[in-house]
Amino acid sequence: MTPITPTTAAPASDTPLNRYLPPGPMLDTLGGAQVLSIDPEAGVVRVAFTARPEFCHTNGTIVQGGFVTAWLDFAMAFATMNRTGGASNVATLEIKVSFFERVGPGQVVVEGRVRRLGKRVAFLEASLFTEGDRLAATATSTAMLVPLQPPAAPA
Repeated sequence: MTPITPTTAAPASDTPLNRYLPPGPMLDTLGGAQVLSIDPEAGVVRVAFTARPEFCHTNGTIVQGGFVTAWLDFAMAFATMNRTGGASNVATLEIKVSFFERVGPGQVVVEGRVRRLGKRVAFLEASLFTEGDRLAATATSTAMLVPLQPPAAPA
C-alpha cells in the first residue's frame, strides 16, 4: 500500500481526493478526509476523518450512526474509484453496517476494499477504527458501477 504524505504545496487538482472528486462541501461536512494510503491494484484505501463533537448525541459522547455509515460508504466508493483508475464511481444499491462499539469524538480511520469488481456491479467492504486501532464498525455493500467524469477545469 502506498502511504500518502499530505501536503499543502500541491495544487488541489493533484491531491488523491481531487483526482476523482470535484471540490465541494461534502467532505468538510463529514469531518474532512485525509487519504492515508492507496493500493489501486488491490483496491484498498485508508482514509482518516475527524469525528467532531457536533456529530454526537448522548451528551456529545457517541457519534450518530449516519456519520459512521457515510464514512464507510465513502471509503468503499473511493476504493472503487482508485481500483478502476478513475473510470468508475459507484451508486450504492445496498449497504449493511455492523456497529461493534461506540465511536466518540476524535480521529477515525476507515479502510475501504473492493472485494469483487464486475462489469456493472462491485462488492465492497469497509472497516472503521477508532483511536488505539480498535475496530468499531464494518460495512458490506453492493454497488452499481457508474462511469466517472473527471472534474471540470476551473474557469
